[in-house]
Amino acid sequence: MSSKASEGIVETIKTVVYALLIAGVFRTLFFQPFWIPSGSMKETLLIGDFLFVNKMAYGYSRYSCPFAMCPFTGRLFSSEPERGDVAVFRHPTHGDDLIKRVIGLPGDTVQVKAGVLYINGAAVPSVPAGVFTEVKEQQGPQGLVPLCANDPVGRGNLCEKPRAIETLPGGVSHSVLNISESAAGDNTALFTVPAGNYFFMGDNRDNSGDSRFPAAGGGLGMVPAEYLIGRADRIMFSSAGRSLFYFWTWRSDRFFKAVE
Repeated sequence: MSSKASEGIVETIKTVVYALLIAGVFRTLFFQPFWIPSGSMKETLLIGDFLFVNKMAYGYSRYSCPFAMCPFTGRLFSSEPERGDVAVFRHPTHGDDLIKRVIGLPGDTVQVKAGVLYINGAAVPSVPAGVFTEVKEQQGPQGLVPLCANDPVGRGNLCEKPRAIETLPGGVSHSVLNISESAAGDNTALFTVPAGNYFFMGDNRDNSGDSRFPAAGGGLGMVPAEYLIGRADRIMFSSAGRSLFYFWTWRSDRFFKAVE
């Protein structure tokens, strides 16, 4: 092999290494890609939405690095989440990255009674807003099938969920979906959010394993601040199919859509 060819190979390897290092730094400090794998945040986020998580929003912990490799404890450049933020965090016991909405802040009390959310003893205003519909079929790479308020529904037919607009203390309004009046999370104990922790819920209320359920029982429980990864600000791409290569399933109306 000639010296020029050897030099070319070395330069190519160096370029690849530099590119990987730059990508690693970018992912660690600024933005992390995230695909929506489940329907727990419908209709705000749909299975197959692709977004970048803003990691600068809350500062950095060891979970900000791939494989939780950042060599420190606590948080650096910490900033507190706001109620209503849609945030990505590491599950405290399972180790998976999840995305939910911040409902309870440190010191808050949170309870659900007969499907109504109460924060600090006051019912959160909720106004009916029609019906969310989707086709009952397998969704995303996992082939998940949505739960429907109008079940039994055959595959290929419309799946319906009553929709409401909920306005949290502080003024953030967002849609929530309901499937049943007697779901497991429709009546809960009174929770008090400990200092340094947050209470998360999914917008698809009857199809979300969140802080209403203990982590030991397959739910989430409270999430310590250390496990926060970042805030979801904008959907970049969306595909309803089981592969992003199925271009006919792309949802262009969701491209660059703000997360609210």
